[in-house]
Amino acid sequence: MERSQKLIYILWPSFLVAGVADALFFTAFDPADLHLFGDRFAISGTSAYTIGFFALWVLGASASALTCFLQRSSAEVNGMCPIADAVDRPPGCPRREDTGACR
Repeated sequence: MERSQKLIYILWPSFLVAGVADALFFTAFDPADLHLFGDRFAISGTSAYTIGFFALWVLGASASALTCFLQRSSAEVNGMCPIADAVDRPPGCPRREDTGACR
């Protein structure tokens, strides 16, 4: 899979989830009423919406990236040779039959 495809698989769903989560969060909470460590936020409502959206987008992107990371096959993770016949494997492949080919 190409790198650009993986980025699309990660960023697009997380963008959609961030939009919905941002709308739901700020429907329930007013940015003027938010406090951090006992002090009110000294930023405008638009800034709070923007920061909230990007924070939720990063959270969603990290979840999507973790999903892409965990769906890799064992051959991708371990660098195993994809060739089934041991004789046809290239030199240096750890599963080749002749012992002198191992690194």
